[in-house]
Amino acid sequence: MSATTAPEPMESLPVRSTGTPVVLDRREGPFGEVVLRERGEHFEIIANGCFLMDTSDGRSERLLIDVALTSLPAGRTAPSVLIGGLGVGFSLVRAAEEERWGRIVVVEREQAIVDWHREGPLDRISGVALADPRAGILHTDLVTHLRTTTERYDALCLDIDNGPDWTVTESNESLYSPAGLAHCHDRLTPGGVLAVWSAQPSPAFEAALRNAGFSGVRTEEVAVARGVPDVVHLALRAG
Repeated sequence: MSATTAPEPMESLPVRSTGTPVVLDRREGPFGEVVLRERGEHFEIIANGCFLMDTSDGRSERLLIDVALTSLPAGRTAPSVLIGGLGVGFSLVRAAEEERWGRIVVVEREQAIVDWHREGPLDRISGVALADPRAGILHTDLVTHLRTTTERYDALCLDIDNGPDWTVTESNESLYSPAGLAHCHDRLTPGGVLAVWSAQPSPAFEAALRNAGFSGVRTEEVAVARGVPDVVHLALRAG
């Protein structure tokens, strides 16, 4: 959900404007309004008037996937990954680029975002990844899915908010609660990794992860042009 320097795959995007955002689509969904805008050569997603993410930089979204894979026990074959939040597609694309991943499941609650990727402008970012036979999208709420599914994953890579301390909707707050973290713990295989994107470091969330029984808790930072760095919070389920 960061916004700084453009990644190489986006350089071919057509320029519609030099700075004034142009609304491409606006939808009213069960969680409020979501808007897709184009600003120059980049796309932006806005939820209930709050900027969520754009396509100007995908470093931390890719890091979310990379550090989850490298944190898994050595020798694990074709690990499965659940990506919480489709967003502009950077995390999905990164996972599909890595042949070591097995099943890739993306959970996205906003039908509009799914449509923008499957049949709209964001297809040019994620089209190849979505065509990968390992990849699939579940149109459901992540918090509900983690609470109700019996599936287990080797990695949970979650990016549905601006961080544990800055949620998009109040219903997401339960994900970072003791009960929500317990559900995350239960959905991981032994030795599995939980990776959570945040727009800023959260020592309180690190403490919550330890209290929830996770081990190896640490934070990876990605410097941004201004302000505090984006981070990925990492934690392991004991093997």
